[in-house]
Amino acid sequence: MMQLKIPRLVLAGTTSSVGKTSITSAIIHGIKKRGYSVQPFKAGPDYIDPSYLSAIAKNDTINLDVWLMGKQELIKSFVRNSKSSISIIEGVMGYYDGFSGDSNYSSTHHIATLLKSPTVLVLDASKTARSIAATALGFTKFHKNSLIVGFILNKIGSKKHEELCMKSLESLKIPILGSVPKNSELILDSRHLGLIPVSEQKSLNKKIEKVAKEISESLSIEKIIKITKNVPDLHEIHDTPKLKPKTTIAVALDSSFNFYYQDNLNALRREGAKIKFFSPISDHKVPDCDGMYIGGGFPEVLGNSLGKNEKMRKSIKNLAEKNIPIYAECGGLMYLTKSIKDNNKKFPMVGLIDAETEMTKKMTLNYTQGSVHNVCIISLRSNKLRGHEFHFSEINSLPKDSKFAYTLDIGKGIENCKDGLMLFNTLASYGHLYFDSSNYARQFVTNCLKFSRR
Repeated sequence: MMQLKIPRLVLAGTTSSVGKTSITSAIIHGIKKRGYSVQPFKAGPDYIDPSYLSAIAKNDTINLDVWLMGKQELIKSFVRNSKSSISIIEGVMGYYDGFSGDSNYSSTHHIATLLKSPTVLVLDASKTARSIAATALGFTKFHKNSLIVGFILNKIGSKKHEELCMKSLESLKIPILGSVPKNSELILDSRHLGLIPVSEQKSLNKKIEKVAKEISESLSIEKIIKITKNVPDLHEIHDTPKLKPKTTIAVALDSSFNFYYQDNLNALRREGAKIKFFSPISDHKVPDCDGMYIGGGFPEVLGNSLGKNEKMRKSIKNLAEKNIPIYAECGGLMYLTKSIKDNNKKFPMVGLIDAETEMTKKMTLNYTQGSVHNVCIISLRSNKLRGHEFHFSEINSLPKDSKFAYTLDIGKGIENCKDGLMLFNTLASYGHLYFDSSNYARQFVTNCLKFSRR
């Protein structure tokens, strides 16, 4: 099997909120400025941070998550998508934070180990000086193969502060690859547990470009590039040939619905689907298609605009009642209910699902695990599934005879550990799936093709 040299680097943090996304964006900016192309990756199931990396790299960010994908599929996805000069992987949470508190499984370190990738660790230097060396030493020694080859100091308060931190780290003999001054203007706005999606506000594109440019000037980009090239080879991946388009799937994509794994869209294309994007906010009807995919997002934020587009809501409902295959996740599920209630405001939605969505202050954030126990548009048989869910909403007043495709033993789902609501030829869930973890894409395309031949 042929070996491939893929220049790569993992950018990790000691904890969440240490500035990984800003600094990763800055590294991408600096590398591109020197004439290289960059393929960004994001560890974990997050949809929002990838939008920032994509905006800087001008390449779609690919998610890497061991829980969702499995070890071999993760490696395959990385190799398959690493077509640029350099691949940069932003970590998730703290470097060693995995599926559970006592496990390294699905952590950033786990991913770095699978990909045999050198790692640069971001250290939050605020409110510390000499003690930062204890933190750095702990991370390098916590695992016998930490893969940490450099540090970046973030939130440096002054030149004196920088000197104290740098001196304390000298004994570790690990290079300092950047020292980023504390600057409130370089902080990206957040909501819930993460950043605001770039697609929601055009001004965020300019903000992340400014942040990336300014921070990159505090980084040793040439040294970072050199590190990316000093990596072991990975095995070449031989993919299944992409099929010629044989059916058309309409995918909702705008400022309300933009949570998609790029690999999921690519899997549909690989199985013979032509993708047509449409906007539930600004378009008047769904484009000609044989199936529909409505991903996640924050439909409550633009609930007024979605509610006012009555023509689109009717178009989707009419197609659903004609049994067109529809796969909807989280925000897509919410959109298919009768309404979304948020802060005493109620916005009319598609009305396909005879229930109402209500926003709450309680967050549901889980990896999910269970089984597909009913044949549905993405599965012809019973099989195990893994996914994740992240929402601040509940589905209320569902009919008692509602039918579900999934039973969960990890995760909340829609109702009593059940998820995957089935009606007509629609499957709607709170859980997000990675299509290549099973044959979900193939079965969905097959069902769309059957509909087109009716």
